[in-house]
Amino acid sequence: MSQSCGGGATNEAQQAAMAQQENAITRSLGKIKNKILVMSGKGGVGKSTVSVNLALGLAKKGHKVGLMDVDLHGPDVVRMLDLKGVVQPPEKKDDLIPPLVYNENLKVVSLEYMMQDRDEAIIWRGPLKIQAIRQFVSDMDWGELDYLIIDAPPGTGDEPLSVAQTIPNVKAVVVTTPQKVALADVRKSISFCKTVKIDIVGVVENMSGFVCPNCNEKVDIFKSGGGEEMAREFDLPFLGRIPMDPRVVVAGDDGKPYLSSDEKSPATEAFMAVVTAIETRNPPVAPPVTLKMSNSGCGCGCKG
Repeated sequence: MSQSCGGGATNEAQQAAMAQQENAITRSLGKIKNKILVMSGKGGVGKSTVSVNLALGLAKKGHKVGLMDVDLHGPDVVRMLDLKGVVQPPEKKDDLIPPLVYNENLKVVSLEYMMQDRDEAIIWRGPLKIQAIRQFVSDMDWGELDYLIIDAPPGTGDEPLSVAQTIPNVKAVVVTTPQKVALADVRKSISFCKTVKIDIVGVVENMSGFVCPNCNEKVDIFKSGGGEEMAREFDLPFLGRIPMDPRVVVAGDDGKPYLSSDEKSPATEAFMAVVTAIETRNPPVAPPVTLKMSNSGCGCGCKG
């Protein structure tokens, strides 16, 4: 009997904690106007580079931007922005954890900067990953944002599914390269979005040709146009082609993203064209308030 009562009390406590977290998620998301999940069907297509530069480009245009790295097994965002972070977990303020601040318009959250050893492997199964992503929304002090850019790992596993289930009205930007192998995998990402009912903002074709750093001439060493053709096939907006530029790669490795500088190149101009296309399709307009219902109350934080 006592075990049964104790189990019931534990279950009630878990439900109360879950309801409290749901309310925290709803409050946090209510301050964010646009939520954009950057995803790809396979690795190595430059998805994190697109995520980082998309966030930088929107911030550069004066928008308040958050960048959330949910690639829990291979987080790269902190290193690409050269954010040193903290060794100890940051202290909470008003029960919320402050994100890292890149500049006055860009905040960043990643599991990497919360770890004692950044080179330690994250060996987690689905439930832990799901809870981490929920806490990235509920426990972080994002404040008022025009855009939240979410960098997901490749594929259609726990992380993008958790984002879809945790963040209502999230939309997707799908990144591909022109090769047929990448395009075949991206079709699965598009299918995923349709299955979980995520609207797709559009398709970005990355590594679309090579830009010589000396003469700025472009050579289509990996072909070009495959992403645009696929967008037409699925009746999706095509957001633009971004050519390969060694300067972009070096800048990312050095933690000084190319788009944060004022240097002009075909790659930076292509990135900004993609930023403008996304901004045009998703202007920073306040979203309608959506309250989640729970067993413990109406979802607004009261006890009714």
